[in-house]
Amino acid sequence: MAEIEREAMEYDVVIVGAGPAGLSAAIRLKQLDADLNVVVLEKGSEVGAHILSGAVLDPVGLDALIPDWKEKGAPLNVPVKDDNFYMLGEAGQIRIPNAPMPPLMNNHGNYIVSMGNVCRWMAEQAEEMGVEIFPGMACSELVYGDNGEVKGVVAGVFGLEEDGSIGENTEPGMELHGKYVFLSEGVRGSLSKEVIAKYDLAEGKEPQKYGLGMKEIWEIDPEKHKEGSVTHTMGWPLESNAGGGSFIYHLDNNQVYVGFVVHLNYKNPHLFPYMEFQRFKHHPMVAELLKGGKRVAYGARAISEGGYQSMPKMVAPGVALLGCSVGMVNVPRIKGNHNAMLSGKAAAEAAFDAIKAERSGDELTAYETEVREGAIGKDLKKVRNVKPIWSKYGLTASLVLGGFDMWTNTLGFSLFGTVGHGKNDADATEEASKHKPIDYPKPDGTLSFDRLTNVSFSFTNHEESQPAHLKLTDAAVPVAQNLPKYAGPSARYCPAGVYEFVEEEGKDTRFVINFQNCVHCKTCDIKDPAQNITWTTPQGGDGPNYPNM
Repeated sequence: MAEIEREAMEYDVVIVGAGPAGLSAAIRLKQLDADLNVVVLEKGSEVGAHILSGAVLDPVGLDALIPDWKEKGAPLNVPVKDDNFYMLGEAGQIRIPNAPMPPLMNNHGNYIVSMGNVCRWMAEQAEEMGVEIFPGMACSELVYGDNGEVKGVVAGVFGLEEDGSIGENTEPGMELHGKYVFLSEGVRGSLSKEVIAKYDLAEGKEPQKYGLGMKEIWEIDPEKHKEGSVTHTMGWPLESNAGGGSFIYHLDNNQVYVGFVVHLNYKNPHLFPYMEFQRFKHHPMVAELLKGGKRVAYGARAISEGGYQSMPKMVAPGVALLGCSVGMVNVPRIKGNHNAMLSGKAAAEAAFDAIKAERSGDELTAYETEVREGAIGKDLKKVRNVKPIWSKYGLTASLVLGGFDMWTNTLGFSLFGTVGHGKNDADATEEASKHKPIDYPKPDGTLSFDRLTNVSFSFTNHEESQPAHLKLTDAAVPVAQNLPKYAGPSARYCPAGVYEFVEEEGKDTRFVINFQNCVHCKTCDIKDPAQNITWTTPQGGDGPNYPNM
C-alpha cells in the first residue's frame, strides 16, 4: 500500500480505539485545553460495538476523570450488593467465606455495568467537548516520520481486492498525523504489537500472559434474579486441565452476565475452551439459575493477565500504549477498566505538558513514570504473584499462597519477591501425544449451544470479498505441523469456529479460515503453537456488533 498517495490531516493527538483508555485520554486532553485537536478512531461500527468486559467496574478511574459522573447520567445503575465465591465440583459446590480474603477483593462500592454502554456515554461526553470520533475507521498501518518516530496512522482503507491488491473500487484511506499517537486498541492490537516489536519494548520484561474470556447475556426468571449479586467460581469443569473460572453478575432488567475465563497457558492441545464454558452451564447451581431463561447475546475476547511484571515499556518516539495494549488487568479482582481509564488520563496529562512545551514526536516518559509509580502500579504490584503461582503450582496453592501474598502486600512486602511467568502461552502448549483427548458432551440447544449458533448472537459481520484479516506466515504449517504434532488446536482454541481442518476423500486435508466468523478476540494470534497466525484489522465497521456487553 506504500505506493498510494493519501490525503493527510493534522491533529495534536491521534487516538486509536474508543475503549475506556482512549476515551479517557480524549476527555482529559480537552479538559486541560479545549483548543487541542483530538481525534479518536474506532474500528467498530459504532462506539461500544467491540467492547466486551465482565464487568464489575471500580469507579475510581471515573471518579478521577469525571467526578460528577452520576449527575451527568453515567450508566452505572447497579451497585454490587453481595459477593459470593464458590469452589465447584461436578455435582455440588462449596462456598468460600469472604472473611479471609484480602480487602482488595471486596466489591463494595463497585457497579455491575455494560462497558459498551459506559463507552457510549463517555463518547458523548468527549464529543460535547469537541473531540472528533470516527467509528467504522480501522487503522491498518502506522506512519513513521523521518527520524523513525511514529507520526500517525492510516485509517479508512476500504474495498481491497480479495488478494490484497488495489482495485477500481478501493478507497485508499487517509493519513492522520499527530504530535503524539495513543494506541488504545485493547489486548494484542496489531499496531501495538508492531510498536512493541519495532522498539523492543518488551526487553527485560516477563512474557505477557493471556486468558480467553467468553460471555453470554441471559434473561432469566424474575423470581431467580438478584440485582446486584456477584458470583465467582473456580474448579469444575476445568480442574487440573487449565486455570480459570467463571463469573455470574446480576444486572438490571432480569438480565445476568454469565462468563467463563480459561487461562491460555494450558498444556493439553485437546482442550476446547468454548466447550468448557458450555459444560459449565450444566452445573446444577448454574443450570437451576438459567432454567426457563434465554440467551440473548454472546461474545469473546482475550484478556491480558501478565500483570505488573509483564507490562512492556509503554512509550516510544511519538507513541504511547494505553490500557490493555500494555496489560493492566488486576487478575484476582478480574478488573482492568479502572486502570485503563487512569492510564488514559495519565497519557493525556503527559502529552498536554509536552505540547505546551512545544515538544512532539518524543517519548512521553512522564506517562510511563506515572503508570508504574502511581495508582495503577500500586494496584498491580500487590497482586503480581497470584497468576504465576497459580500457573506453576495449581489452584489450591494459588488460593493459599496467593491469598497470603496479597495480604502481606497490603502491608507493603512480599516473601516471594516477584515470581516470573516463564513461557509464553504458545510455548506452553505441549504435543498431543502427551495428553488424552477430552470428550465433551454435545450442546443441548437449551443451556449449551454450538459455536456457530452462538456466534450469530454476537451479530458479527465481515464483507466477504475483502482479504482475510487473519494472516498465515506459512500456509503449510497448520496441516504439515500443527495437525500431526498438536492435533490441530486452532479448531478448538478459537471461540468462533474460524478455523477448521477439512478432510475430503482422496484429497489432502485443507486448512480453512472462515474469517467471517471472527469476533476479534485475538486468541489465535496468542495461542497458535507455531506463532504462525497474525491478527490484523479487517476494514472498518466489520466484526462483532455487541449491543450491551
